Amino acid sequence: MTDSPLETNVAAIRRFNRFYTKQIGALQEGLLDSEFSLAEARVLYELAHGDPDCTATEIGRSLGLDAGYLSRLLRSFEERRLVQRRPSPADARRSNLALTRKGQGAFARLDARARAQVTAWLEGHSPADQHVLVRAMRSIERVLASDEPRPREVELRAPRPGDMGWVIQRHGELYAEEYGWSEHFEALVAQIVAQFVHEHDPERERCWIACIDGVRVGSIFLVKHSETVGRLRLLLVEPSARGTGVGRTLVDTCLQFARDAGYDTVTLWTNAVLDAARAIYVSRGFRLVREEAHTHFGSEQLGQDWELEL
Repeated sequence: MTDSPLETNVAAIRRFNRFYTKQIGALQEGLLDSEFSLAEARVLYELAHGDPDCTATEIGRSLGLDAGYLSRLLRSFEERRLVQRRPSPADARRSNLALTRKGQGAFARLDARARAQVTAWLEGHSPADQHVLVRAMRSIERVLASDEPRPREVELRAPRPGDMGWVIQRHGELYAEEYGWSEHFEALVAQIVAQFVHEHDPERERCWIACIDGVRVGSIFLVKHSETVGRLRLLLVEPSARGTGVGRTLVDTCLQFARDAGYDTVTLWTNAVLDAARAIYVSRGFRLVREEAHTHFGSEQLGQDWELEL
């Protein structure tokens, strides 16, 4: 009897946890050949990098540590003269925590060892493998921290090797999953991308890849339709990034480039079913100029031509 997908995933995550705790030396009595446990090292990190007026309550909340365990740990730090307490100027009932000079030195040595360990890991692998490793770690962090409110910085960059293939693949996958569109849509995207690569005019055409935490989450192209008309194409936002403003940022950047490049008008073709994209276009002043039904992608759709005077 085979395991369910959930059971298989649970086993895979537990296997990775066993592997990674061994890699970082978390099972050793002293982390990185130091006198500190993993929990102690994390508390030292918070004291070194956190709010200078932090309290035990704030550290416990940040690290998810039991209050009693953290209290014993901090008391040990005080006895070893690594941490000092002082009354809070805002509330005499509270104590602020800070590293002593001895504590700062202990953390600096621990931090240097951690950097050396990670550097040694990375130097044993090619830049391509390093990129894969870091991207995978960012993906894990993003998924597991999805319920935690935190700012998500959007980076727009020029395409790199592999990005054009990603644009084609994600258009094909997402539109098939969400709208049931056939492989003919993916073929259309491939044609647009190929034409852009072969005929790209860097002065008047541009592609942007949107990233959050280094992970690709969106794309947009502006291509030359005529000397006075630019054409917006291939706006894509990953489901994980929707609601973060990525789509609006991509469109605004595209339109500003069109103005700077000297276009008078920007046009685009979309389909009526794409409500979120259409809402962005409307909010930026695009007006609908033509509609026509079609079955290019395996089902009946209402194609729309939109236009914006710059």
